[in-house]
Amino acid sequence: MGKLKLLTLVAVARAPEPLAALFFAGRRKVVDGRRIDAKAQALGELFNSVRVPGVTPTLADSRRSLQILADKFDLPSPAAVQTRDVMLPGGAGERPARIYDTDLSAADRPTLLYIHGGGWVQGGIDTHDGLCGQVALEAGIRVISLDYRLAPEHKFPAGPDDVLAAYRALRASPRVWGVDPARLAVGGDSAGGNLTAVLMHDLAAAGEALPKAQVLIYPAVDARMQSRSMEALKDAYVLPRDRIQWYLEQYLPEGQDWLDPRVSPLNSPHLAGQPPALILNAGHDPLYDDGTIYHEALTAAGGEAVLHPFPGQVHAFVSARRAIPQAVEAVSLIADWLKARL
Repeated sequence: MGKLKLLTLVAVARAPEPLAALFFAGRRKVVDGRRIDAKAQALGELFNSVRVPGVTPTLADSRRSLQILADKFDLPSPAAVQTRDVMLPGGAGERPARIYDTDLSAADRPTLLYIHGGGWVQGGIDTHDGLCGQVALEAGIRVISLDYRLAPEHKFPAGPDDVLAAYRALRASPRVWGVDPARLAVGGDSAGGNLTAVLMHDLAAAGEALPKAQVLIYPAVDARMQSRSMEALKDAYVLPRDRIQWYLEQYLPEGQDWLDPRVSPLNSPHLAGQPPALILNAGHDPLYDDGTIYHEALTAAGGEAVLHPFPGQVHAFVSARRAIPQAVEAVSLIADWLKARL
């Protein structure tokens, strides 16, 4: 892609919504009746300019692209939010974490343990810094962002083991972290949504206390990848199906059962009795049906689950608040939901 077109797409992605809609007039993609948002299409075409469709990136390029998304298109953590970097127990030693709150000295705080996305191979505290800070501010809660071990250096089950160990540590020593264990939620986006759902399975299987609530942002819950949206959006912007396949191949060791509930939590026998769930999905994301089907499964099991679809959005849109107005709306929705339940 030429430099001029690249600069044009950057400008469109950051332009007001009406100008973006004018730029893509007559060219907006429609899938199963869901028309893509103009700003989302601009962001998607920018991704394709950096990551050529059909070409698997190197691990370093993949990690760099997510950091670029955060740096260029997300907003920073609000100035009113204090942060402190700490170490939390993990599955095989301590893991870095970051605490967000308007008052780090406060005790017995309602808290969200946040699990970042990135296909289990990329992302970290810094890529989700702005999102975590904004949720802490708007919800009036403490957010603790966990830097779990990434594949392929640390394959499954390193990630879910780290999440389980960190959650147990917060419950076991709440005063150390300023957490009220009775008002503890867990949430995450994409692979972090998967790890959140896996945590619910692990806790229920072990007979341990579940959190007060869970937030699942375009979660991956079914590694079969055979849903309608997986086929219809196999060439989607940002997260095409072949990239999901690549992520899973990096994440899972050879011989691992992809239908294991710790990989595909849709298959968990412990869906009943789970805490209230807020699920967000994006209409131009192959994982769109994962969110919908998981909502149906939790509801059918007798649980409380709320699904908020964003039909015109692409995967990772919540991390692009500088470019996509609906990302700001989504973060406020998450914060309001958590504030009401914690």
